[in-house]
Amino acid sequence: MLTLPLAPTDDRANPAFRDVASCEKWLTQLQFTNLHAVHNLLRTQIDELNSFPMRALERMNTLEKLRETVSIVQGDYAKKLIAKKLPLSAEEHNIFKSIIDMWQAMLTGYQRCLQDFMDGDSQLEKFGPMLCQRFMLYGSLQIIEHLRSGYEFDGRLWQQLHALHSFTEGNGLQQEKVKDPLYGAPRGISCQSLYAKILLTCLARPSELSRTQLQLLDRWLNAWVDSLSLDRRYMTSKGDAPPLAVDLRSNSGLQNIQQIIPSDNIRYMAMVPLSKLLRVKIILLQQGQDPRQLELGDEFYGVDCLALLNHLLQMWCEGNSDRSAERQNVSVSARLAIGFDLINAQISGKPYKRTARTGSNSSDIDTAAHKQIAAIGHAYNSGNQSGTDLLENWTIENESILGARMIRDSRDGERIGNNQIIAVRTPDAKAFMLGVVSWRTVTLSGQLRMGVHYLPGVPEPVVMKITDKDADGIIQRSIPVLLLPSLPSMKIPASILMPRDIFHTGRMAETLLADQRKMLIKMGFSVQGGADFERVSFIEEKAGTA
Repeated sequence: MLTLPLAPTDDRANPAFRDVASCEKWLTQLQFTNLHAVHNLLRTQIDELNSFPMRALERMNTLEKLRETVSIVQGDYAKKLIAKKLPLSAEEHNIFKSIIDMWQAMLTGYQRCLQDFMDGDSQLEKFGPMLCQRFMLYGSLQIIEHLRSGYEFDGRLWQQLHALHSFTEGNGLQQEKVKDPLYGAPRGISCQSLYAKILLTCLARPSELSRTQLQLLDRWLNAWVDSLSLDRRYMTSKGDAPPLAVDLRSNSGLQNIQQIIPSDNIRYMAMVPLSKLLRVKIILLQQGQDPRQLELGDEFYGVDCLALLNHLLQMWCEGNSDRSAERQNVSVSARLAIGFDLINAQISGKPYKRTARTGSNSSDIDTAAHKQIAAIGHAYNSGNQSGTDLLENWTIENESILGARMIRDSRDGERIGNNQIIAVRTPDAKAFMLGVVSWRTVTLSGQLRMGVHYLPGVPEPVVMKITDKDADGIIQRSIPVLLLPSLPSMKIPASILMPRDIFHTGRMAETLLADQRKMLIKMGFSVQGGADFERVSFIEEKAGTA
């Protein structure tokens, strides 16, 4: 049974438009010079419209007139959140919440229309599939914005989509296609396909994907989901991709069938068609075909498309979406150093001093310094600090030799970005272990959770001397870096971890090791690049060969 809790309409509501004609005129007068202002104005008027008592057909047509403008403004506003560190700043979080609230406002409008359809409004009789599609769409868009902004969402968002799918299924509306060129479905998309699309998107570990990858995935799924269905039963054959399942009474999405207790509320998604499609595209890319030939777009090179397709194949079709089997569940306290300078100070045992980087942003001052200023009116001189007071308390939730999942003990702390270098030390560890942030998300409680991929070997502090040229002539700089020693048993050669913008292929540098031994090196290639570091291969040169 689909229940649509709605506040009653209010005769005092006073929207700037009350039908399609006045809405169209109002939209032509909008000034887009201030995106924040136009977003607030649009949202305010949609809220007023949702409260205003009016005929359902007129409400529906007015909402349809608003859709394109809302889509454009939302898309532009969301650009302000691209590649932001987490947790978001107060200003960024307000933008995020405003985007979510706008999608909810559109959903509420169509909710009123769908309620009238369910109550038997004859004028809406032929619009049932479209109203359900719009409801499913705007509920899905709220989930998508949470995913790409890195914030967990309340399970009630799942519950309303599950309930809508049950309603469309029970009334034979789930497979009727509805055209929606605004959201990549000019040939039409059914409620069932749209439902399958958001289910698969959430199972693709979106926290590990960039916004560009998520946009590409959205387009791919528009073309793929028609081959999928949700059924009450399933069949499997040896070697087939196992089906996935969703519980329509739950507050979660797709799960492996091993995690499901069979009941009338379970729907199964056969993954064999999608598995075959992904494997064929992977093979053709490996054979050298261009992504455009395979209808994969032109945003990425073949190797990048190949990596994303393999990721999706693993998450959806190989029963490996739950990595807990690979990791040991633990609950271990850890101290965390964030940022290259603080990490180096901790490993070398020298005073912490923040180094100004080329292209650094003064607005990116660390959170600890902001707190010091707020508390005592100034920041401590970081040159006299050990940096120990800047270490954060985290808990390791699960761990393997390759990486870990961690959660910050408090809601406060440094903002963290993907592919950022961190150093972790547990109470019983003899040294820090380096890691790279592979994903992060803010929990409903406001704590930051992240996945970390460990770098091999125990890092050693090294001072590297390089020579640069500027307008005043030749200058020499001494830069603290970290040496990751070779691991012959794993066939991993030694490498040097350095801040960004220092590496150049073939560059010569003199290094001073911890034991005071000097080594002349020639930089090779970038083994791994991150947001604030470069891991570089090198060759040791003999004296006099430079």
